[in-house]
Amino acid sequence: MFFLISKVAGYVVLPSNIIGLLGISGIFALILGFRRTGLSFLVMSVALLAILGWSPAGPAALLLLENRFPQPSITGPVAGIIMLGGAVDTHITAGRHSPTLNEAAERLTATAELARLHPDARVLLSGGANHLVHDNSPTESQIAKDVLVSIGLPETRISIEELSRNTCENGSETAATFQAKPGEQWLLVTSASHMPRAVACFRAAGMNITPYPVDYRTRGSADWLRPVSTIATGLAASDLAMHEWLGLLVYRVLGLTEELFPSPRNPV
Repeated sequence: MFFLISKVAGYVVLPSNIIGLLGISGIFALILGFRRTGLSFLVMSVALLAILGWSPAGPAALLLLENRFPQPSITGPVAGIIMLGGAVDTHITAGRHSPTLNEAAERLTATAELARLHPDARVLLSGGANHLVHDNSPTESQIAKDVLVSIGLPETRISIEELSRNTCENGSETAATFQAKPGEQWLLVTSASHMPRAVACFRAAGMNITPYPVDYRTRGSADWLRPVSTIATGLAASDLAMHEWLGLLVYRVLGLTEELFPSPRNPV
């Protein structure tokens, strides 16, 4: 039930969808004769569109997330590399019968490079089929494995976890799959904006991981004040930031994590 509610609510509360719903509600209110209400909804819709589409609000919210965990300096042996799902499009892959990557594809390229640099490390791909309606699409992990094998990573080094449907299940299912030994170093690869939520979930599952953020969407501190060039870009940043911040809050409120906004700490 939580999975169903979280998926539906996750779509509804995205800023771009809120703007659309306000606009549609305003139009219907005008048609039904509620002029003041209709105009209020339309004004709010346009105002939010302008603010979130052109202002640095969305990138700034992403910047806070992306700056939370810096790129690590990796020393000592690496026992394993965990890559979270989200780098592939399962629907297009199934429809076109060809592995299709999305804007988070750097998760895959970074994992391949880390595997090359640390040839003794195991590679675990975590991510199942997180669809509301089962459509026989392959899991994110299976597609990612096919891509990595196609670019030269030996299949024998790769393990996949296909049960998880959200980030906290990534943590719990990974912990159940691999019992990391004390002192082992495991790298966690995911998008920089997603890393705080991922770290909170993996820590709650009892896994001591080294965050390895990739797939940055902001350019740095200049994005605090730099206006966005297109509304589509601003809305995309706002949607992604809202998804992550709301996820952090909901996971903490429901007791799935122990930290609202986890901070870096030294491995133990």
